[in-house]
Amino acid sequence: MSVNLTPNAIPAIVAGDMNSKPLVQVLDIKLISNSKQQERYRILLSDAVYSQQAMLATQLNGRVKTERVKKGSIVQLIEYICSPIQNRKIVVVLSMETIILECNIIGNPKSFVESDLPTQEALPNNNTQNSSRSNNYHLTARNTSCNVQNFRPTVQPPYQPPPVYKSHGAIVKNEAPTRIIPIAALNPYQGRWAIKARVTAKGDLRRYNNGRGDGKVLSFDLLDSDGGEIRVTCFNAVVDHFYDAIEVGRVYLISKGSLKPAQKNFNHLKNEWEIFLELTSTVELCPDEDGSIPRQQFSFRPISDIENVDSNSILDVIGVVTSVNPSVPILRKNGMETQRRVLNLKDCSGKSVELTLWGEFCNREGQKLQERVDAGFFPILAVKAGKVNDFSGKSIGTISATQLFVNPDFPEACSLRGWFDRVGKDSASLSISKDIVPGGPMNDVRKTVSQIKDEGLGRSDKPDWITVRATISFIKTDTFCYTACPMMIGDRQCNKKVTRSGNTRWQCDRCNQEFEECDYRYLLQAQILDHTGVTWVTAFQESGEEILGYSAKEIYLLKYEQQDDEKFGGIIKSRLFNQFVFRLKIKEELYGDEQRVKITVVKADKVNYSSESGYMLDSVSMFSRQ
Repeated sequence: MSVNLTPNAIPAIVAGDMNSKPLVQVLDIKLISNSKQQERYRILLSDAVYSQQAMLATQLNGRVKTERVKKGSIVQLIEYICSPIQNRKIVVVLSMETIILECNIIGNPKSFVESDLPTQEALPNNNTQNSSRSNNYHLTARNTSCNVQNFRPTVQPPYQPPPVYKSHGAIVKNEAPTRIIPIAALNPYQGRWAIKARVTAKGDLRRYNNGRGDGKVLSFDLLDSDGGEIRVTCFNAVVDHFYDAIEVGRVYLISKGSLKPAQKNFNHLKNEWEIFLELTSTVELCPDEDGSIPRQQFSFRPISDIENVDSNSILDVIGVVTSVNPSVPILRKNGMETQRRVLNLKDCSGKSVELTLWGEFCNREGQKLQERVDAGFFPILAVKAGKVNDFSGKSIGTISATQLFVNPDFPEACSLRGWFDRVGKDSASLSISKDIVPGGPMNDVRKTVSQIKDEGLGRSDKPDWITVRATISFIKTDTFCYTACPMMIGDRQCNKKVTRSGNTRWQCDRCNQEFEECDYRYLLQAQILDHTGVTWVTAFQESGEEILGYSAKEIYLLKYEQQDDEKFGGIIKSRLFNQFVFRLKIKEELYGDEQRVKITVVKADKVNYSSESGYMLDSVSMFSRQ
């Protein structure tokens, strides 16, 4: 089977013809890396007479890795550019389609040089090009080794909006309107470009100070009709020029910006580039007539998946709000006070997760959510760009780029609402935020107290997670809690022990700061026992409250400020010889030069005798069948 490649395709591309969609052959593919250690593929293209080096845009890397393009493949170039770089022409392929996956090398092509360019008269005109393109798919059956399983008789070109002309008279050559291209096709090798996209998020105006002085920066995110996303950033005078013009939800035509590598520490979008606006850039408001550009784009992850996600990852999640805590003031390391509010989300994966709201999120969406939950309603909350934390299990926190949507009109929200109203409201869910082991099932392994020592639990590389039904026999009252630093370091609270500085202030040696108020955190040590033995356990904040029924601050003030030993002693005694179902984390740790097994209470539930009876009957039934 023979293939007619597009005649003069290579000379036409090098000469600047970006409108044809030629059929060419891939002679070679090589993996290279640039200065940013990003993978790029260099390919050698042929029209059967000439060959030309080209680069694949990074969005096409997957084609090579999955072998949808290989040496010998016949491809049709859909989108491409040819730019002069250091006295030579570089062809960058932005979009292409594989017509034939495997084929013998056609012709005897030689490397093309610009001196080989034919005269203007020799280059094919539009009619000739159209004719030759119609002949590109004329295949004659012959005995060759071409594999035509991927042959496509027609190729749908990508969306190309018509050029935008303004009625301001004749257009001179250098004022020709810039072609609108998809965000995914943007790269630094292009000259003039324009994108049409919707603003999905606008960050706060931030001020900074460095060696060059004071400054300010603004960023906003764009989404186009093809689903491409990119961040736009501007500094100082450029911020003043565009700040008021940018509104979330509006569509804009943006051009004359520069492209630079995205700073992934601050930019979570799936794009290796970032647009930087200048004073000469243009940002033109467009009417949103056809609604072809979506309002927002989500990639929701089930809560159960978050257990295995790396810390500091940015993701989208949607769930039912089952509880909302009050907003509390927190002092950040820079001395500024902010607000923190914690709520819980659950979904149909059987898991729940803590979501921490910071700053204005506490007062806006946080207050609205608390009012609805307090009224007995459980709203749906969609979180765009939440940050994963792994402190005390996995949790999610808001950042400046986070967006919250309460009871959104999404298909995922409607499905979740139906599930919750039918069965989810009464179904139990396992939290991944309370130091729960990834995967969860190990947390339900029942053991006795004696098995902790007999089976050497906690002495492997990873901690053991077990459930024990036991009775509290003793509680230490001299060191049941401590005064903690309330300052935030990044997205975590310091929590180091603070000491008195004078009569009214608290001093943190780690943060080198003084505070009017400190935090109070449980460090409760208790002895538990069952019919097989006794052991010591340690309960921190949440599990300490579950055992004593009071906050650490209430108990601390009762003992040390009010000095009401009788009431304090009564609370402690009332908790002795009560049975709990303890969920324990067991891990060997180094104390000085000695290895010790530490047993931490992750959760302490009062015994539900109905469910415990069911568990015992199931155990007896299982034992009788052995």
